[in-house]
Amino acid sequence: MAGIKTFEGTLTGAEGEFAIVVSRFNGFITDSLLNGALDTLHRHGIDDGRISIVRVPGAFEIGPVVQRLCQSGRYAAVIALGAVIRGATPHFDYVAGECARACGSAAMQTGVPVAFGVLTTDTIEQALERAGTKAGNKGADAALTAIEMVNLMRALP
Repeated sequence: MAGIKTFEGTLTGAEGEFAIVVSRFNGFITDSLLNGALDTLHRHGIDDGRISIVRVPGAFEIGPVVQRLCQSGRYAAVIALGAVIRGATPHFDYVAGECARACGSAAMQTGVPVAFGVLTTDTIEQALERAGTKAGNKGADAALTAIEMVNLMRALP
């Protein structure tokens, strides 16, 4: 495999500022996601002075705010955190789909990494498991992704 160039992000030494967009809806879950993301950023050398938190009403509102932050040129990465829990109506599909589409679109249009930490679960129990109990903390996972992507984007030619 001599001569093959491999590019990979690291989990240390990320430069720049990080924004976290977190929904208030299902706050008992999203607060845990936020705490996991903050803890991970701190453990990887990102101090409070390089972190901005933006709170939005719900997951549907995450996309436009992520877009605005990516376009600002201020942030090395944006972390999107929310919880959409399936109910008895198709509302779940519209909210989850539009949130994911908008975050992906913002990343593609601006080149700023967007780490998608929005839970899309069938039950409250599943959301709780992913917000710091059995299945880890997806907010922490999103923060790790953001750090790695910042470093990867800087390493690419």
